[in-house]
Amino acid sequence: MANDGLEFAIEWLQKARNDWRSARALIAMEDPPTDAAAFHCQQTVEKILKSFLVSHNQPFGKTHLLSSLCTVCAKIDGEFDGLIARTAPLSQYAVRFRYPGVELPTVDDVHEALEVVALVAEFVLQRLHGDARRVFESQPKER
Repeated sequence: MANDGLEFAIEWLQKARNDWRSARALIAMEDPPTDAAAFHCQQTVEKILKSFLVSHNQPFGKTHLLSSLCTVCAKIDGEFDGLIARTAPLSQYAVRFRYPGVELPTVDDVHEALEVVALVAEFVLQRLHGDARRVFESQPKER
């Protein structure tokens, strides 16, 4: 019998992979839209954390707060507490830049966010079944 939690985790990881690809593509553009790139960084981390939770059939509320998601993950694996401080600053990228009137993130801010994405991806993928890891790490061909 298939592990439904793992199957759903794989779906979350596929979405996370697409957000990560989007963030990297956006920041590589000339005069990059840093707000959009930062948003996709936040979304990648959010979806990776949620993939871990669904793989353990752990419910979570509707939230973009990465520290909250890490706290729920830490109930399963206490080492997630170590991610709270690193991920918390990315939470603002979920909604802060949707409307005008705020200072946009810098290119350096986005590169820092991409480092956090890589850290969280490696951390969580080490804790997931190999099939999930392969799905996330496989990249569709660039056109």
